[in-house]
Amino acid sequence: MGLLTVIIPNYNGKKYLGDCLRSLEKQTFIAFDTIIVDNGSTDGSQDYIKTKWPSVELIELDENTGFANAVNVGIKAADSEYVFLLNNDTMCDEYALERLIKVMDGKKKLFSAQAKMLQMKEPHNIDDCGDLYCALGWAFTPGKDADNKHFSRRESITSACAGAAIYRKEYFDKVGYFDEEHFCYLEDVDIGYRARLKGFANVMEPTAIVYHVGSASSGSRYNAFKVELTAANNLFLIYKNMPAFQIFINFLPICIGIAIKHAFYVRQGLGKAHIKGLFGGFKKIAKFANHRVIFGRKELVNAFRLQIELWVNIGRRIMNV
Repeated sequence: MGLLTVIIPNYNGKKYLGDCLRSLEKQTFIAFDTIIVDNGSTDGSQDYIKTKWPSVELIELDENTGFANAVNVGIKAADSEYVFLLNNDTMCDEYALERLIKVMDGKKKLFSAQAKMLQMKEPHNIDDCGDLYCALGWAFTPGKDADNKHFSRRESITSACAGAAIYRKEYFDKVGYFDEEHFCYLEDVDIGYRARLKGFANVMEPTAIVYHVGSASSGSRYNAFKVELTAANNLFLIYKNMPAFQIFINFLPICIGIAIKHAFYVRQGLGKAHIKGLFGGFKKIAKFANHRVIFGRKELVNAFRLQIELWVNIGRRIMNV
C-alpha cells in the first residue's frame, strides 16, 4: 500500500488537464500515484492523457456518471492510505500535498483536510476555504471572494470541498462513500456531515494552496443545471443526515432559507429551476429513503453537537465571517 493517491474526475476538461498535471509534477511530496477517472468525455481527453501523460492511470467510463460516482471509482481503485480528490480545473502550489499529509499524519480523528482554494484569475481572492452548514439549510464557504489574507489559520469546518481535499481512505468503510444519487453538488457536504455524525472531524489547512478556475463543467456560478441539482440535493441531504428532532427544530429556519434563496434565484431568472429542483428533492427522498443515516447513540449525540454549530453558522453566514 502506498501513502497517497491523487484522484482527478474529468469530464471534457482537456484544456485544463495539462496545467493541473504539471502542477502535480512540481510537488515537494513526490511519493504518490495519480488516477484520472474520465466521465465519458467527448473532447479528446482520453487520447490526450494516454499520449501526453502515460504514467497517469486512466479509468474510462462510458458516460457522464457524475462527480460522486467518478470519485468513488477512483477511491476504490486506489491502493493507498490517503486519497486526494482534485478538480481538473486546478493548479496546486508545490507544497500543497506535503502540507496536507502533515495535517493528517497521526491525527486519527480527522476524516478530511481541505486545501485553501484561491481564484485562478484573481489569486488574491479566496475561492473556497472550507464549507459550513447552517440551520437555514445553507451550505456556504465563509471566505468566498474575500482577500487571501483572511482565514490564515487552520479551522474546523462542517465539510471539505472535494475539489481539493485529502481523505483517510479507511474511513470510507465507516462513513460510506459519496452518494452517487447526488450526481454532483453537495455530495461533499453530505459525506462531510456524515463523518461528523460518526465523530470524525474535517479541517481547512491554509498553508496548502490550490488555485481554481471554478465552474469548469457547469459553465457559470449560477445556471439552471446547478440550481436545480443543488436544490434537490440539499433537501436530500437534510432528510438523510438529520434525525427527527433536528428536522423538527430546524423546519421553520429551513423554510425561511428556501424562501430567501427562491427570491434570489427569481431575480437571476432561475426561479423555475429552483422550484423544479425542490420537487426533484422530494422525489429523491421518496425513491432513496434507505440512504438515510441509521441513528444510534453516537450519531444522536453528535447530531446535538452539530445542531449548536448550525445555529452559530447562521450568524457566520449573515456576517460572512
